[in-house]
Amino acid sequence: MLLKFNQRGNTLVVALEGELDHHSSESARVKIDNKIDETGAINLVFDFSGVNFMDSSGIGVVIGRYRKVADFGGKVGIINLRPNIKRVFELGGLLKIIKEYNTLDEAVMNW
Repeated sequence: MLLKFNQRGNTLVVALEGELDHHSSESARVKIDNKIDETGAINLVFDFSGVNFMDSSGIGVVIGRYRKVADFGGKVGIINLRPNIKRVFELGGLLKIIKEYNTLDEAVMNW
């Protein structure tokens, strides 16, 4: 799992590439938490355009980061879900609490 970070104002954008599964989730979790702490970002956008597989461990990564930023009033958004990844989000009930946006600009403008 490769993570690329970009900051837009008070929003941290995390572009993920590869498989977000039980092998990579702990490392992803630590890297994202460290980057949130380092940048002081309040909001978080996950860009899933490069993710080709995700299991329930990936759900844990997203929910954990949602809780982390929600604790200080932040929001989490998701962009670029492939159909197979979107299905995991739907089955896990994530789209009921985390909004999916069409673009990064749309996510950032809605906050």
